[in-house]
Amino acid sequence: MVFRSTQRGSLALVTSTQLERLIERAAELIERADAIIITAGAGMGVDSGLPDFRGTEGLWGAYPALGQAKLRFVQIAAPEQFSARPSLAWGFYGRRLQMYRRTEPHAGFHLLQSWAAAKPHGAFAVTSNVDGQFQKAGFSASRVSEIHGSVHNLQCLQPCRQEIWSADGFDPVIDEVHCLLLSEAPQCPHCGKLARPNVLMFGDHRWVPQRSADQTAVFNTWLEKVEHPVVIECGAGTALPTIRQFGHRVAIHRKAALIRINPREAELQLTGVALPLGAREALERIDALL
Repeated sequence: MVFRSTQRGSLALVTSTQLERLIERAAELIERADAIIITAGAGMGVDSGLPDFRGTEGLWGAYPALGQAKLRFVQIAAPEQFSARPSLAWGFYGRRLQMYRRTEPHAGFHLLQSWAAAKPHGAFAVTSNVDGQFQKAGFSASRVSEIHGSVHNLQCLQPCRQEIWSADGFDPVIDEVHCLLLSEAPQCPHCGKLARPNVLMFGDHRWVPQRSADQTAVFNTWLEKVEHPVVIECGAGTALPTIRQFGHRVAIHRKAALIRINPREAELQLTGVALPLGAREALERIDALL
C-alpha cells in the first residue's frame, strides 16, 4: 500500500514500510518526552462521528436546510445571525449542542490520557473545537484550553456584561428539517435579552473571551515547568489554521518535536513526524508500540 504525504515540505510517496517507520519514530518521540501538548482541530472529532464543517459538503450534509439556503459556515457561524434570524442561528448551534452532548469521544482520546499518566507533567490539550469532547473523555478541565470557546457555555448577545455561564439548563428542541429552534431561546439572566453560545464566531466583536484567556494563562504557567515536551497535533488543517499555527509556534519556542496527524494535509517543515492518517488510527498504531 502507498500513502501520499509531505515530509519537510516536499511531496513524496510513503509506502507501508515507510509509514511503519514513521509511526515507530513518533512512538520514540513520545517515550522521550516529559509532557505531551495535544493540539486538536476539527479532524479530531471526525472519528467520533462528528461532521467536518471545513467545506460546504460536510455542513450541508449535516444541515440540508442550510444547503437549500446556500448558507456557508462563515455565514451561519456569525453573531449577526442571532440578531437577524435567532431561530435559525439557535437551530444550528442548538443542534450542535445536542450532538456534542450525545457523542462519545473515540478511543484515541483515552489513549492520549494513558500516555499522559506516564509523564511527569502529564498532558495539556489546546483545541479550537467547541465541542467539549476532551472533558467528556475524562480530561481535567484544568488541562484543557478551548481557544475558540465552548458551545456548552453561554453569554449575553449584546453583551450587557462580561459574564459567561453554563448551558446545562438549556435543552433545545430543534426542527432538524428546517434547522430551527422550536423551544424558547436562552436569555441573559441580567438584561433578559437573547443569549448566544460563548463561541468565537466569524467577524465576532462581541465574544466574551475571559474563560478562554484564563485557560490560556493556565497553559502558559504549566508550560514553564515542562522541559522536554512533544507536540501531538490531531486533525488541524490549513483552512482555519489557528491550531496548526499555535502548535508550530510552541514547537519552535520549546524546541519540541511535532507529530502531525492529518490524512489530507500532513505537510511538516519542523523536526518531527508527519502521519497521513486519521486521528484514531494513528494514535492506536502508535499505542501498539508504546
